[in-house]
Amino acid sequence: MPDSAYVAPSAVLCGDVVLGERARILHGAVLTAEDGAVRVGSDVVVMENALVRGRAGHPATIGDAVLVGPHAHVNGARIEDEVFAATGVSMFPGAIAGARSELRINSVLHVNSRLAADAVLPIGWIAVGDPAQLFPPDRHGELWEIQRGLDFAGTVYGTDRDTSMRSVMARQVEFYGAHRDDRRLDVG
Repeated sequence: MPDSAYVAPSAVLCGDVVLGERARILHGAVLTAEDGAVRVGSDVVVMENALVRGRAGHPATIGDAVLVGPHAHVNGARIEDEVFAATGVSMFPGAIAGARSELRINSVLHVNSRLAADAVLPIGWIAVGDPAQLFPPDRHGELWEIQRGLDFAGTVYGTDRDTSMRSVMARQVEFYGAHRDDRRLDVG
């Protein structure tokens, strides 16, 4: 971690996490590289209670001069330079937020979808596809026509859509159980 970076005492960094110059990781934020790397650029602020998770095949990458808002969820996604990701934004594995784009409050950039550079994803809307099409939340039927082909279950869980939740969760419990014996490292 560069000397110019700051990690709040209640933030958690786990695994292969690399911070850029002047990165700020605020209280309650979690950057976890349990299954894939997390890379944070320079002049980035990850605000309170945000989650940034690296995934196998989908590292979490945050470019330079980016704001990740409180309660945001960046899961195996790539955020290019100068992006504003507001409170409650969700970005799924394989998603890419193009340079200078804005993802407004509670918006969703879906799995394997690409939001164009300079695009604005309105409050509560969903971007899906590559290139992303934008949908308000009340147009789920149209959204599903595109989303169905993006393979959420395969990308996120390594299964097909018809796999039972019992099977999916048995795998997830095993995966996350790998941390039962972790210990805290106090870094000066």
